[in-house]
Amino acid sequence: MDVSLILTEMGQKARRAAYDLALASSDIKNKARRAMAAELRAHTNEIIEANRFDVTEAENDGLSKAMIQRLTLDEKQIEGMAKGIEEVAALPDPIGRTVSGHISPEGLEITQVRVPLGVIGVIYESRPNVTADTAALYLKSGNAVILRGGSEAVNSNRIIAKVLTEAALSVGLPDGCIQLLDLNGREFTTALMELEELDVIIPRGGLGLKAAVREHCKVPYIMTGDGVCHIYFAPSADPEMCVPIAVNAKCQKPSACNAVETLLFHEKCAPKLIPAVCTALEAHGVELRGDKKACELFDMMPATEEDWGTEYLDLVVSIKIVSSLNEALAHIAKYGTHHSESIITRDYAEAERFLDSVDAAAVYVNASTRFTDGGVFGLGAEVGISTQKLHARGPMGIEQLTSTKFRVRGSGQVRR
Repeated sequence: MDVSLILTEMGQKARRAAYDLALASSDIKNKARRAMAAELRAHTNEIIEANRFDVTEAENDGLSKAMIQRLTLDEKQIEGMAKGIEEVAALPDPIGRTVSGHISPEGLEITQVRVPLGVIGVIYESRPNVTADTAALYLKSGNAVILRGGSEAVNSNRIIAKVLTEAALSVGLPDGCIQLLDLNGREFTTALMELEELDVIIPRGGLGLKAAVREHCKVPYIMTGDGVCHIYFAPSADPEMCVPIAVNAKCQKPSACNAVETLLFHEKCAPKLIPAVCTALEAHGVELRGDKKACELFDMMPATEEDWGTEYLDLVVSIKIVSSLNEALAHIAKYGTHHSESIITRDYAEAERFLDSVDAAAVYVNASTRFTDGGVFGLGAEVGISTQKLHARGPMGIEQLTSTKFRVRGSGQVRR
């Protein structure tokens, strides 16, 4: 099997589709999404059956509970996928939208407008709902997409992609607008990273995947999802806020990239807050790992150096006591992944300094990190949380899947 030839053919097919998609009207793109949502609902039973097979295989292979949670689909989740596609259809089409415009001194009419990125490769793990979310968003923004899901979800992804592709083609979108690379073997993932027909790659997975992208990718990439998120409890923290926020940030969806992984307590409030917060977390089944000072205040496992930089994606949290805001900021700068960070405080100046000092996509005061989400931020659905600064940062919605070009209209001008 010629891996390079297979990927090149997929890339060329996507490139042809991208040309047509860039010219497609909003009406036909929205018609495609409505058809995609309807077909997902119509094939719910088939999708669940395929997903059950994937889940059983994952359990037999010993995957973690968090990974299995990400993998599992039910009727409610499939309906959510369908509604999400319909919500995307209702969003304004960014393609062709004017960003700026002016008349130059030479009389040139210069306008900057939004255009698709082109062909996007998406590599993701576990979550088969990403197949539907990604396809809907990328088509709305006029991009062709090649999807590479994890082997643990291959049957789920296969049926979802088939349903969505057939729906898109049925209303006149070009063949190649959605393609799933579902052949087994790491060499296919590497070949996708090296595919020069792509305009950008967006990886959604763990550190191993991201390291592979940095090593092999031949086109630009946008890193998403690394979430070693922190909450810092300052001396003036409102005790009534602390427990609900900590429990929500860790327990509401521990497998999410915006779930908190490390709690930092100032030494002045630690004796009071750590017992209260830890008792509540333990009641929710959270495993606690603390530094020496934290272990003296509550019975928990000793934390290791590795813990501070670990994205658990599970009901585990590390706890550290610090002596100042400066120490908290230094810890976040060293171990954070530029995703989501929060401070709990009643001190306005301290809150503003935290907002200004922390280098992250989302920085909170007196709120759970779980709010970092495209829907919550008013972007509609998202393809991930970018933790880098180019080309986008934070939740990536439709607008973040576009670039711009300048349209220049003249009347015979020449430059002198």
